[in-house]
Formats: sequence, C-alpha cells, structure tokens
Amino acid sequence: MSTVAEQLRTAREARKLSINEVAEITKIRTDHIRALEDGNFDLFAAPVYIRGFTRTYATLLKLDVPEVIRTLEQELGRTEKFAEPPALSDPDNSLVNFVTLQLSKLNLHRRELFIVALIVVAVIVMMVVLRQQRKPVAPPVVPPARVQSVPQDSGQTLPLPNRTPARR
Repeated sequence: MSTVAEQLRTAREARKLSINEVAEITKIRTDHIRALEDGNFDLFAAPVYIRGFTRTYATLLKLDVPEVIRTLEQELGRTEKFAEPPALSDPDNSLVNFVTLQLSKLNLHRRELFIVALIVVAVIVMMVVLRQQRKPVAPPVVPPARVQSVPQDSGQTLPLPNRTPARR
C-alpha cells in the first residue's frame, strides 16, 4: 500500500496540476503541499493541520478521503512527534478549578445555577467579614497635645467659653 504522500503526488500528476495551481485552488501554502507530498510532517505544528490539509487536498484530487485519512492516522501513529495528542494546557489543581469542574458536572438549570452562585458569593463575603473581624484593631496614634502658656496681657488669647447656658 502506498503512503499518503505518494497517493497525493500521483493523483496530482495524473490530473496534470502543478503545485502552484493546487495552492491557488485550495488556499494551502505551496511549502505545505510539498511537505505533504514528501511525507515531511515535521513542518507542521500539530496533527490537526496535517489532517485538515490532507482532507482538503484529497477532496480536490477526488481521492477516497476516509481511506486517505485512515492511512494518514496510521502514518502519524508511527511518528514520535504526533503519536499522542499534546496536552492542551498544564494541569492546574487549584481550588477554583476543582469547584468549577464539580459545578460543571451538575446538570443545573439557570435558576438553580443562579442560586448556587449566590450561595458561593455569600460564603465568600462571610469569610472576608470574619477574617476582618479577627484582625486586632490598633488604636489610632495621636501625638500628645502641646500646651504653651502665653502671658495674659499679650493679646494672643481667646476668651473662655461661658459655662452657663444662655438666656433668651
């Protein structure tokens, strides 16, 4: 059985299409078409691009697309780079992600989801309030008052307030 690269090249040559014509029709870059025909999959960042370009190219050449993709999967399985699907992201085991995952597993309707969200917000607010209450509050630092004596005849003193209530 021939490889996907050989099938693509043979079918293109049988239809008398140049690589530039194929690139114009499929909107696939010429270097990607050459890489597919050479079986050089290392040029591609991920197998999804290889599958998509091969599917488009095989459809243009009127090949049996499911058979070509099956053969491609076997070839990709033998390569070291594309044997396993890459991880989409680093695993994050934080509490927020755990809670979000558990909530997503529940089959909640909008009203129930809203109620759960309100409860979560209320719990968070209560935790913040309790934490604030636990902190000891230090009394404000007030500098001591300075008292200066001024001679009475200097004119720089104010009269003392009258301690008796004013009569009307």
